[in-house]
Amino acid sequence: MQDLTDNTLMLKVKNGDLDKLGLLYERHKKKLFGFFYNLGNNPSVSQDLVQNVFVRILKYKGSYSGEGIFAAWMFSMARNVNYDYHKKSSSEKISRNVSPEDIKGKAEDYLNDAIETDGNKALVKQALEMLPKEKKELLVLSKYRELKFSEIAEIVGCTEGAAKVRVHRALKELKTIFLQLEIV
Repeated sequence: MQDLTDNTLMLKVKNGDLDKLGLLYERHKKKLFGFFYNLGNNPSVSQDLVQNVFVRILKYKGSYSGEGIFAAWMFSMARNVNYDYHKKSSSEKISRNVSPEDIKGKAEDYLNDAIETDGNKALVKQALEMLPKEKKELLVLSKYRELKFSEIAEIVGCTEGAAKVRVHRALKELKTIFLQLEIV
């Protein structure tokens, strides 16, 4: 079963073999948890949101076409789940400002050096929190979840070139904020 691609498994789920959803869950739960946690959700909320993504996958299994990459389809749902949660929680005035986990993964050269020290980790996290939600999301997908630009483009609904430009601009803004925080 481990040899089956995500697309093949999801097509089986779509056709009624719901046991295959468990395999997809096992393959992707850590990536989704990291995605939600890096967007500022606390661990228990992040775990709940992971569950919500798979509930939606089951609910909307009929809309899966099998074209493109399963992870891009899944992360599109994850974005919607995150948006819905925050829209609901803000209307209920639930506090959710928990800083994301320590920065791990790849970043631009100027960030690689900065991340090396604990003090700079805090500044990078603080700078990341100061970015607009859309730019923060792009950086989480690109640098921390290590998705390809083509996958990001599919998730956010733009061309691959536009995804590259958006990620570059988000990194540039993060660098500016980081450098301003470093001076203070």
